[in-house]
Amino acid sequence: MLSVLRDPRYRNLFAAQAVALVGTGLLTVALGLLAYDIAGPRAGAVLGTALTIKMVAYVAVAPVIAAVVSRLPTKAVLVGADLIRLAVAASLPFLTDIWQIYVLVFVLQSASATFTPAFQSLIPVVLPDEKDYTKALSLSRLAYDLESLVSPLLAAALLSVIEFDLLFAGTAVGFALSAVCVLATPLPARTPVAAAGSVWHRTTLGARIFARTPSLRFLMAMNLVVAAGTALVVVNSVVYVRDVFHLGSSSLGFALACCGTGSLLVALAVPRLLERVSDRRLMLVGAGLSSAALIGAVGMTAWAASGRGDGAWWLLLPLWLAIGAGNSMIGTPSGRLLARASDDSTRSSLYTAQFSLSHACFLLTYPLAGWIGAESLTAAAAVLAAIAIAGGVAARSERRGGSRGRRGGSRALEAAGQGRMAP
Repeated sequence: MLSVLRDPRYRNLFAAQAVALVGTGLLTVALGLLAYDIAGPRAGAVLGTALTIKMVAYVAVAPVIAAVVSRLPTKAVLVGADLIRLAVAASLPFLTDIWQIYVLVFVLQSASATFTPAFQSLIPVVLPDEKDYTKALSLSRLAYDLESLVSPLLAAALLSVIEFDLLFAGTAVGFALSAVCVLATPLPARTPVAAAGSVWHRTTLGARIFARTPSLRFLMAMNLVVAAGTALVVVNSVVYVRDVFHLGSSSLGFALACCGTGSLLVALAVPRLLERVSDRRLMLVGAGLSSAALIGAVGMTAWAASGRGDGAWWLLLPLWLAIGAGNSMIGTPSGRLLARASDDSTRSSLYTAQFSLSHACFLLTYPLAGWIGAESLTAAAAVLAAIAIAGGVAARSERRGGSRGRRGGSRALEAAGQGRMAP
């Protein structure tokens, strides 16, 4: 897997991703402490609103910005987004009102919604060989999973010797180093696109291609499975740990680490697995595993609620491990579907659409996990399990497609423009 780091261009880009992720992880911890410093007991409501703003920026802003910057040099787009994020991170310690948090979070997440799809669409250009690209996808997944484990530990270590507002300086340094890595990388020039159309046409192009391409409709259904499992873990783990099992904060870290460990283990194995099975089969197995774990969570929650489930905590941990593994089986190969369905004229639009549409699924599952879970964790797990099963069934019903190579994107583009299905 590490062999792709021999390519100096990808090595620099991976370094940019890694340092930016560490900076983002520090930001998450620091923002929570800042919210409590300003809002006190209302910090949870502030962070919940900030999370909603983040998702709105990802869903609504990403396609518009991608269309606006589509003709700009890729390096300028990436560095500009990093510099905006740096400026916001450096400004956050000086905030005094809640509304200022909301405004700057929107600006920062809009910059992230510009950076991430542009970055992701660049990797298959730098690594055109599919085996190398698969290894890069696994490395990227590992980077995200390691960040979720390492950043909180790093933040805890730093907070033992510094005040929390200095964590924002660490975030700014991460974005600055990311910009330096991008600047040091010779990137391929953006291919000119003839008759690119209006901003509205470019904004909606990716979504229209998704709607008309079987392999991308399959991916959209898989996104729903991932969102269902992730919502139960992210939103309700703290409720399970503190209210259901009456355990300490360290147990919350242990539960989340189990989910991350499952994802890590699968990400390490994906390159070899995809030499033996197709993307579609592996993703369907992942959907089945996540759905089964969510069904198991329904039973585990009901057992714990009955008062006779003293050992239910030890059942939660393998269930969270299975959700992480299932999500990784789906998420890691997804970039290969996008790469096959796109060409130079559609790549940016498709990666942006995937970024936006996948986060739209979280806009559905996060509120459901929170609102229903506040009344009944068993009902929340059941609803999320039903959503995951529905996503898996919808994905399985899609006919096979998406292996047309570089020409697939052009034909999908033509179909999207003419309002018909690509043959």
